[in-house]
Amino acid sequence: MARRSWNDPNLKEFTMAISHSLFQHAVDALRRVLPCDKPADAALSAFFRDNHKLGQQDRHFIAESVFAVLRRHALLTALTAPQSTPKRLLIASLVRVRGHNLRELSDALTEADRKWAGELKALEPELSLAQRAELPDWVVEALQAGGMDDDTLLTLGRAMQHPAPLDLRVNTLKTRREDALAALQAAGISAEATPLSPFGLRVKGKPALTKMPLFTSGQIEVQDEGSQLLGLLLAPRRGEMVVDFCAGAGGKTLLLGAMMASTGRLYAFDISEKRLANLKPRLARSGLSNVHPQLLASENDSRIKRLAGKIDRVLVDAPCSGLGTLRRNPDLKLRQSPDSVAQLNATQASILNAAASLVKPGGRLVYATCSLLPAENDAIVDAFLASHPEFSLLNAEALLAEQRVQLATGERLRLNPARDNTDGFFAVALTRA
Repeated sequence: MARRSWNDPNLKEFTMAISHSLFQHAVDALRRVLPCDKPADAALSAFFRDNHKLGQQDRHFIAESVFAVLRRHALLTALTAPQSTPKRLLIASLVRVRGHNLRELSDALTEADRKWAGELKALEPELSLAQRAELPDWVVEALQAGGMDDDTLLTLGRAMQHPAPLDLRVNTLKTRREDALAALQAAGISAEATPLSPFGLRVKGKPALTKMPLFTSGQIEVQDEGSQLLGLLLAPRRGEMVVDFCAGAGGKTLLLGAMMASTGRLYAFDISEKRLANLKPRLARSGLSNVHPQLLASENDSRIKRLAGKIDRVLVDAPCSGLGTLRRNPDLKLRQSPDSVAQLNATQASILNAAASLVKPGGRLVYATCSLLPAENDAIVDAFLASHPEFSLLNAEALLAEQRVQLATGERLRLNPARDNTDGFFAVALTRA
């Protein structure tokens, strides 16, 4: 299962007075997270390890408070300028975003803080388009340069200010979607079939799933519906040789293996030993026997050269800025920059070139990112096609229709959190002559 996230939209809200001690812990946690030199959930987990006596309800309050600041960082910075300290950002978030009244905060704040908090309610700072969308200026400029109009951009930004739903993928080797849905409902968990993926379930709230027999037996996995569509775009068949080139912890690998009915040979490549180690328990639960994890030194590893021209289908879920996942990881907008994206672009182009060498004539190559930036998406694909005339573009909408997914996406798959209620994804399918 994915690394535990404290970013939970359904954590129980406090209706009681917030103590000074709890408030100060939240300030300290926010101070730990805000340098944004590591993922916010990792920084929070470290904070809670250091403060292990905190109760579960207190942890929930602290975590939700921190993520509320990250989601509305631009608004809160404007409200607190020129003194946007962690303490003031937290107060502004509690009052303006999370809806706490001054009575609930009376024990937590000094008299001066209470006076300032009271003044916050009437403040209406003038915000730019980027601030209203809660996106960095450079991201807004990139999206505008790619043809996104201001209304669409603002709708997208506002959608990404809300937490993502919890999506599951049913392991079709072990159960049917309707049976998994019935099991969840019998356990008192509200869920429904996802509208796009034929393997998906969307759960209401954030119930504890990891101890349920449905999970421990490998019948379900946590996976965003958009991520599931990438596997459907690749559409591996029984008996084929398939490569998941950037497998990570293996969510898509497990989907591909199930679609292949555990036949053929499925390589899970990654350069991170830790990520591949996280695949092992998931693979054991899945019941798959056709998956072969392979640790690579780089995209130019000798293992790749030995498989050149032999693979039926290759999935490249390329390392990217992750800006399509801001509903889950709002800190990314503070951690990424034009320079970091430029570095990623070089890596993306190199990985795509290496992965393409694996594809045999008539085979399929899918390039995907969880980013909305043209520089990571269309620009990489267009440059690749210009230098690889043996590859041509397939129609993503038609390929998905073959998999019973009706989505008006055109040649290139573009998933938008505001429209599709998935993470933001981009993907193309290419074939080799």
